[in-house]
Amino acid sequence: MSNKNLENKGFSTHCIHAGQKANESRSHITPIYASSTYLMDDAQYGVDLFTGKRDAYVYGRFGNPNTNEVEDKIAALETYGLKNTAGEPLQAKAILHASGMAAISTCLLASLTSGNKILTHFSLYGGTQELLDKVLPALNIEATHCDFKQLDEVEKQLASDKTIQLVYIETPANPSLACVDIEAICALAKKYGIIVMCDNTFATPYLQQPFAFGVDYIIHSTTKFLNGHGTAIGGVLLGTDLDMMNTKMTKHHRLLGGNGNAFDAFLLNTGIKTLALRMDKHCSNAEQVAHFLEQHKAVEKVNYLGLASHEDYALAKKQMKHAGAMLSFEVKGGTDNYRYENAKLFINHLKLSTHAVSLGTVDTLISHPASTTHAGVTPEIKEQSGISDGLIRMSVGLENVEDIIDDLENALNHCNI
Repeated sequence: MSNKNLENKGFSTHCIHAGQKANESRSHITPIYASSTYLMDDAQYGVDLFTGKRDAYVYGRFGNPNTNEVEDKIAALETYGLKNTAGEPLQAKAILHASGMAAISTCLLASLTSGNKILTHFSLYGGTQELLDKVLPALNIEATHCDFKQLDEVEKQLASDKTIQLVYIETPANPSLACVDIEAICALAKKYGIIVMCDNTFATPYLQQPFAFGVDYIIHSTTKFLNGHGTAIGGVLLGTDLDMMNTKMTKHHRLLGGNGNAFDAFLLNTGIKTLALRMDKHCSNAEQVAHFLEQHKAVEKVNYLGLASHEDYALAKKQMKHAGAMLSFEVKGGTDNYRYENAKLFINHLKLSTHAVSLGTVDTLISHPASTTHAGVTPEIKEQSGISDGLIRMSVGLENVEDIIDDLENALNHCNI
């Protein structure tokens, strides 16, 4: 059984076939390799493995057929159709992790040393923000924030502070759906020899490919749209500097111990096979839901990149295939407490949508960031990130869109306005 040649094949074809290699059992689907370690033929075999003279499986923390297959698949999707400066197909290496936070940690700790700084923007995932605020400072690594829409200010920071060694972006951002101009930020970073790291979780490689705009490293929480079914936690780190990825990044990944496992990789691989199909429906539903919310009397504001009212509408059209499946909206209320109570009333009257953190599953997920995912973020950062007490985040699922809208309307009608 030979491996398939996917040259000039479509994105959905890559979702299904990329990464799969022939296996000795000749099984249609790669079996789950539930083994912590792998056999060595003799003493010299072991010497060759640990000196790098032989490339083979040795220990589950270092990789196995399931994790490697899904790594190759995600790398193929993030580089799909892209060329390097020589006009050749762009190559990237992916490293699967136990979570998105593990992938972020590996990249930051491998890229930075004591005394370095990270330049980032407001409105990041709460876990990322807390990592920057509460963990890295103990290592003498500091994060500083800047309005990335003010490119002059970004350049001023990069030019004046030589300790900034990494720019971290999340676009679209969580939960404001604000976008960063990836191409412009990368151009500024390259001017000053600074690497750029991008969280592409919300968009997925189906809607956005950050490598096309000059990003050095991409991370995903694979838990979300890539898996698509809420069955496994995971994360992935990708980079186009193959030497760095094969050496320092791999070493940090292995020593920090945030590796993925065979079963979760199997579930992730299965989920990715329907990524393109799912994203088309997610996006279609989200667009209709956003238009409904925009006209409802209980809704103050809708953050959806497919609405002309969003300040990043034009930017999203430039760098994304579609506005995506994520949105957030503000329920009305004259005071913070009033908005908070209306948000609770809304959530408590949902009958179909699922009240849960996370996102990207086949069912519609709704959460209240101020009291859940961003509860540990300082009030100042929440305010600057647009996270009010009345903000609702919504991951629009694959249900019949009429049923989603009916559920929202019923819940919104219970709000006091």
